[in-house]
Amino acid sequence: MADKTLVHYEAADGIAVLTLDDPPANTYTHEMMKQLDQGILRARMADEVHVIVLTGAGEKFFSAGANIQMLSEVTTNFKYCFCLHANETLLRLEHTPKLTIAALNGHTVGGGLEIAMACDMILARSNAGKIGLPEVNLGVLPGTGGTQRLSRLVGKAKAMELMVTGDTFGFDRAVELGIVNRIVEAEDHGQFMTKVMEFAESFTTPNRATKAVGHIKRAVQTGSLLPLEQGLALERELQQQLFASDDAREGLAAYVEKRKADFSGN
Repeated sequence: MADKTLVHYEAADGIAVLTLDDPPANTYTHEMMKQLDQGILRARMADEVHVIVLTGAGEKFFSAGANIQMLSEVTTNFKYCFCLHANETLLRLEHTPKLTIAALNGHTVGGGLEIAMACDMILARSNAGKIGLPEVNLGVLPGTGGTQRLSRLVGKAKAMELMVTGDTFGFDRAVELGIVNRIVEAEDHGQFMTKVMEFAESFTTPNRATKAVGHIKRAVQTGSLLPLEQGLALERELQQQLFASDDAREGLAAYVEKRKADFSGN
């Protein structure tokens, strides 16, 4: 029997869509995380892909996090290695020099939110679900980067409050806290994804200098963890690479000639 497809990969028009698919709640096992890892690497290596979108299958869940039934049945060592690989996978997503967007189609809790926070931007369907890190209610902590990424997003004090209480809340509140970038008004999953794809397309060529987007991401993701002087040095090196690019020449020329730039991604 062929292995079940838990992460669907589709690519067109410069956008790769990775869809988590394990009903009813799109919870992830080690097998799903391996497939997500493979999808991230596939999109990273594809020259024709400029934006990566992550979403969940169905109307109700982006992901409810790790599969609790699976965790209750495996050894302590397996749990540790499972978390280690999940961390490595999400770091690969963060380090990929392409814009990544989490499209929250439904409830996004626990490890589901941890996956979303590894993306560069988070869009959420209006009134589609709850968000939060309730792992404390299971006697554990958010172990797929939650303690680190949430504190970097909302600050240490607010992150501590949200995690020790285990509260879940609506997407509107998540926007106020700075976890979600924007709410997308949509009546169903189909309309939501149409609008997400339109948004993602605005970051592909010829609309956007995708190499510059990737370098901005690298500067922020790596530089934010460095002392200022080292971060500035990284910024200068990435800028020098962009100065030598076709897109920089096109962008500067278009500005001088008062026309819209036609970016190639090179």
